[in-house]
Amino acid sequence: MTQPVRSYAGIQKLKLFLALSRTPHGLLDMATPALGALLWLGRFPAVEVIFLGLITTFAGYTAVYALNDVIDYRADKEKLKLCGNTGVECDLDAAMVRHPMAQGCLSFTEGILWTAVWSIVAVWGAYHLNPVCILIFAMGCLLETVYCLLLKITHFRTLVSGGVKTAGAIAGIFAVDPKPSPLFLFMLFLWFFLWEIGGQNVPNDWTDIETDRRLDARTIPVQLGLDSANIVIMGSLTAATILCVFVFLGSPIPFELPFLIAATSTGLLFLILPAALLYKTKKSPYAMVLFNMASTYPLALLIIVVVGIISA
Repeated sequence: MTQPVRSYAGIQKLKLFLALSRTPHGLLDMATPALGALLWLGRFPAVEVIFLGLITTFAGYTAVYALNDVIDYRADKEKLKLCGNTGVECDLDAAMVRHPMAQGCLSFTEGILWTAVWSIVAVWGAYHLNPVCILIFAMGCLLETVYCLLLKITHFRTLVSGGVKTAGAIAGIFAVDPKPSPLFLFMLFLWFFLWEIGGQNVPNDWTDIETDRRLDARTIPVQLGLDSANIVIMGSLTAATILCVFVFLGSPIPFELPFLIAATSTGLLFLILPAALLYKTKKSPYAMVLFNMASTYPLALLIIVVVGIISA
């Protein structure tokens, strides 16, 4: 039987749509394409490119996060039925209503329409920036779909998640330069890939381990255990912090030693320190602290890069 959808209107309805797209997290993620673009270009792009880039980036993240809930609609409903609303209070992704479609606040049709409209906006913006960005956006949507469908199949779905989160940074580079360096692209890809796995995906699964066990989901914490999950987290984030320095050195921005120290310190503060606390305590709240801190990491680095460009 189809679950009845509660009636909302006006601002309340808009808030539910924004919750579907996890907008607080999406806004933070918008720093990632900007960071990639500025690190490669070494200067601020034209005003019209910045304006169009902001629209396209917002649309892209809004669509992809909503797509996650559309694909996971049945799994989210099953999770709510088995475990209730188990959202963690300090979870950035639950800052608004968590899974509003599964909770009956939005209909499945409304979710699809919301996703489609923002996808169209993202494709329109990508076309005007660089048509290659359309392909990257499409690949990101495809990988997000695959990631969701692998929920009960394999814990290696984590690797797919890494690919999804790097798409924004790669698209940001192609938006400002049609022929970037393959080596720089690879370093940037690997950097954000490791950041996503160690700082976002595995810690998020860490907090959901009991729910995922009841749901028979396949995640690294469920399949490999918390000790192995913590090793994956520490290893990924340590490598990401080191790679950050090489990406900064590969940028045309003449970063002097204080900026390299600032970038490394940001990694230590936003990634390594919370990961070390989780490793030591093995307590779920620290996994969510790591997730939230890691989500802010690209924005903190973007501020450093902007200052570096201005002072160059």
